Amino acid sequence: MSTRRRKMPSLPLDDALFAGKRRKTVPHAFVLDAIAALSPATRSMFGCLAVYVEDKTVLILRDKRDETADNGVWLATTKEHHDSLRRDFPNMRSIQVFGNKVTGWQVLPAEAPDFEEAALRACELIVARDPRIGKVPGARASRSGARKAAKSPKQAEASQSAAKGRARP
Repeated sequence: MSTRRRKMPSLPLDDALFAGKRRKTVPHAFVLDAIAALSPATRSMFGCLAVYVEDKTVLILRDKRDETADNGVWLATTKEHHDSLRRDFPNMRSIQVFGNKVTGWQVLPAEAPDFEEAALRACELIVARDPRIGKVPGARASRSGARKAAKSPKQAEASQSAAKGRARP
């Protein structure tokens, strides 16, 4: 036997309730336009916007109002490429927000007089698949993987013995 549904009166919906979280504007959006042919993907990272091409992180776009020192376009690279990239980008420098240690992240500072020109040149290198720009993100250990690594040698041995006992030829 089917039950009858009561017809509920239609009420006007308040747009403010369903508006959701307002998206931030994309910092330095011209960079995404310049590499659009590669179908870049973006994701939030470090409170900025990370740009991915295929399996590589290539850039981070940063434009923070309060902490402006590292605003600009961050290049994902490795220490061995810093010198050759610095020849192409004289105003490029290490990221300051991570402290004094040298990291793979280098910034084309937004306050540099050649910022837009340098950022577009970096985009040209990315489109040309320059191996100096872009890093495949490292795989993160799962929580269960972290627990396995934390086992004592006796616990690990006991787990292996138990697994062998369950295995049938």
